[in-house]
Amino acid sequence: MMFGAGIVSSSWGYAIGRQALTGVRQPETRPSNSATANRSGDESAGLRLLDEDKIINDVKARMTDGSD
Repeated sequence: MMFGAGIVSSSWGYAIGRQALTGVRQPETRPSNSATANRSGDESAGLRLLDEDKIINDVKARMTDGSD
């Protein structure tokens, strides 16, 4: 009886899970994706470094003054 209940339970769980995942697909993350290939070269041309001291001072000023 327990064996039969296990089979019924597993098949029911499989059917519910399959129905829940209907239409769900893995995101397209390959570098050959056309959306990625169509980007302008300026964005990926290089790394732009920011001044850390300026950022820290700006954050401290916002925290103490409460201004944006």
